[in-house]
Amino acid sequence: MPPTDEGVVSAVCDAYSSIAREGAHTTYAEAVAEAFGYTTEQLRSIPAESHMGLGCGNPVAVASIKEGETVLDLGSGAGIDVLLAAQKVGPKGQAIGLDMSTDMVNRARKNAFKQGYRPPQVVFIQTKLTESLPVATASVNCIVSNCVINLLPDAGKAALLKECYRILKPGGRLVVNDIIAKKLLPDTIRSDLSAYIGCISGALQLEQYRSLLNHAGFTDALFVDTGGDLEVYKFAEPTSGGAPSPSTKCCAATTSPLPQTTIGNLNEWAASYQIYAKKLSSDNGAADKSPPALDRWWDAYPKDHLTSGEVASLLRDPNRSDYAIIDVRENDRVGGHVLGSVQWRADSFAGSLDRFYDEYGKTKQVIFYCGSSKGRGSRCAAWYQDYLNGKGNTESKACVLEGGYHGWRYPDLVDGASSL
Repeated sequence: MPPTDEGVVSAVCDAYSSIAREGAHTTYAEAVAEAFGYTTEQLRSIPAESHMGLGCGNPVAVASIKEGETVLDLGSGAGIDVLLAAQKVGPKGQAIGLDMSTDMVNRARKNAFKQGYRPPQVVFIQTKLTESLPVATASVNCIVSNCVINLLPDAGKAALLKECYRILKPGGRLVVNDIIAKKLLPDTIRSDLSAYIGCISGALQLEQYRSLLNHAGFTDALFVDTGGDLEVYKFAEPTSGGAPSPSTKCCAATTSPLPQTTIGNLNEWAASYQIYAKKLSSDNGAADKSPPALDRWWDAYPKDHLTSGEVASLLRDPNRSDYAIIDVRENDRVGGHVLGSVQWRADSFAGSLDRFYDEYGKTKQVIFYCGSSKGRGSRCAAWYQDYLNGKGNTESKACVLEGGYHGWRYPDLVDGASSL
């Protein structure tokens, strides 16, 4: 019996999460990456932990990405294509990665940190790719994806391609590397969940793929067979003696070996393709007034929340000194502030994270607030927690004061104001 859509999504998330936690053999990952078009120079320009042998092409290399553009990677994994795109868009652009696996997102964020990237220039968000994406309409110049769409159930593939069309700006580009089935796959393969995770069972035939693109709004899509050898997934990783040994990986490590007796040579059943499509341009000549791709990127980044009552209890406890309260308001810091809080303005916070960490990196709870704590306070907490995670620091934790100063109801715990 074929796996259910929910079963496919769950199995894919579990498999990729396991890979993210365990990591990939460096030699294997590099062999697969180079087999599908990544150069040695590209691989050396990013952390080794960001490329894990999970792709079937190099979409960034052919996407004509320009400085200042916004690029979105669907199924961003450990971050290889987002980090390469970030090099091209520069500090005035934005590179965004969406992935269904929380473990992959955490790994990618650490890799971005190693490269010196901070949100919002480089952002990784965990989300389902089979549902509405947390990206604004007509806000992205280029969408890339690398051996991911085949991993989704057919209904999910269709939904994702429709979302791609919605998200792209007029004239925006879709550049996908994916596995295409050369012929109709038998039920024995289509129903094998491990082969689905291995990028085979979910592969569409070319005309099926083209039909989904057309239905999403993309016309005149171009399909190019890269000629890549899919057998590299089986034999890329050397044994301790240096000879190649079979691997169960094909775009992702499978939970059980691929059914070799049924599939045989992968190249007989499928091929790696580059797929190019473009959203129709508007011809009105109007200036680009597209919205930011991510309205509130910080909502997707981890941080704790404390109620005003919990913070008040900390302030009243004479035995607690392992916390700091940070007021990130700027010129609107009027009417007083929470007792003992230190001002560290939000407009300069991201640029002073190193100095902030030196001062508060050993403080157990660092509590941020602004007027409402929905914007600047939450954003600074996300920056700090991302910095802590990148450093591997579990001693300190970023927190947000819920309700901010506007929700503070303790007049005896206020500095600089006679009343609230």
